[in-house]
Amino acid sequence: MIETKSPVDHNEASPGEDGEKPGADIAFPYDRMTVEQFRRRFPRARWNDDRKAWFVPGRTASRRIGRWLAELEAEADAHADAKGRDAFVFDPIDSPYLQLGKTGFRIRTPYSKTVVDELREVPFSRWDGDLRIWHVPFRSYEELRRRWPDIEAAARRNEPEERRRRAEERKGSEQDIRSRLRSAERRRRRYPLLSHDLPPIGRPVAITYGIVVFTEISGELVAAEVVADFYPDVTEDHVWGYWRQPTLEELVRTWPAKRSPGGDIAWWLPTIEELRPARRTARSREAKRRAKTP
Repeated sequence: MIETKSPVDHNEASPGEDGEKPGADIAFPYDRMTVEQFRRRFPRARWNDDRKAWFVPGRTASRRIGRWLAELEAEADAHADAKGRDAFVFDPIDSPYLQLGKTGFRIRTPYSKTVVDELREVPFSRWDGDLRIWHVPFRSYEELRRRWPDIEAAARRNEPEERRRRAEERKGSEQDIRSRLRSAERRRRRYPLLSHDLPPIGRPVAITYGIVVFTEISGELVAAEVVADFYPDVTEDHVWGYWRQPTLEELVRTWPAKRSPGGDIAWWLPTIEELRPARRTARSREAKRRAKTP
């Protein structure tokens, strides 16, 4: 629906027409029931062929039309919720991760980036940080149903027992050893940088680990033969830079780059697509820190 407030004077309107009266125009696709509801609500409204819109007279017309549109939207949401609930009854999702609530579905799974990414794509879904569950209204059931196989598969993969089983299978393998070495290298919070292309100190930049803030460029040359497994493109021109995680305030203040750079580069200014998840992570990290503070 489109609502436009009528000006006090229309140049093309002749004296005595709607253009000289205070009021507001509203136009919407023709539907018999909607028109009947509209006429009952606004009995003084008149159709204007020139503007292809209904004219509602009165100085408060725009406000009254706004309230009516809000009521229609609420009715549409209620209808969509009822339709979604009926669809669930007809074709339910049987899963230990999903519970039926009064206004929708409550979803609780082990943490999985796949689950988070999938649920964020479901319309009107929201995360409850206090209860640590996702809320999805009934109206979004069709989209939730479509994405559920991937959500459940990711949740099962991240069950503690399943993760322990995979860890036991990997223990002692070459993959496990390499994974441990990579983790140990990352905990050092260092990163090889070309000596002639150094990032700004104290400003969030993006690297292969994500968005970080470099705190120091040591000038120490990188021993390529030692770290070749972690940084295969390292040369004798690389030096070590040391980094930390950015704060939420730093990420919010960071102006995003217009586009992601191409080519093989060590660091770059983050785009908005990279900043958004980093800000969410930082917000969650700071909320946990505040919760632990007595």
